[in-house]
Amino acid sequence: MPHAPLALAIALATVLLAFAVPAGVAGLRGWSGRLDRKGRLGLHTEAALASDEAFALANRVAAPLVIGAGTVGALCAVLVLALPIGTAGAIVVAVLGLAGVFGQLAAGSRIGDRAARAVPRPARKPGGGSCCGGCGCGDSGCSGSRSSSGTAGSGGQPGHAASDIPDLLPDATLR
Repeated sequence: MPHAPLALAIALATVLLAFAVPAGVAGLRGWSGRLDRKGRLGLHTEAALASDEAFALANRVAAPLVIGAGTVGALCAVLVLALPIGTAGAIVVAVLGLAGVFGQLAAGSRIGDRAARAVPRPARKPGGGSCCGGCGCGDSGCSGSRSSSGTAGSGGQPGHAASDIPDLLPDATLR
């Protein structure tokens, strides 16, 4: 049986390895918890980027499939180079290898995203341009516009209790 041309085999193996190596690195780093949210590798969905905990969990859950995708890509690259198959056989192995890589990456990202959605989102911080960072009292200041109790609540400013801002209470429901 004739071998595929060496130039074709090298090109196909290079394409497979171009996806396999980053997948393997991302999988191993995700498994060990060494991925950074600001880096290029890892699962970067909205749910995974919500917190460091969600990012680490999403990548740890997806890691086995991501490592598997890297393994499939590398194995298919070796097969394309080593097996005595013709041009059509080399192309079929490469296409099936790429389908396996992308299929496992898609499945890993899906289960990683689902795991990240299960992590509670951190509480929102009050925003705004007013004197104490979002109490809504306006330019008149924080002196007694909502509560005259004088307790320090938002930002340590007098006039607001922590109960006035629902996001500062644990497990608070919005009013």
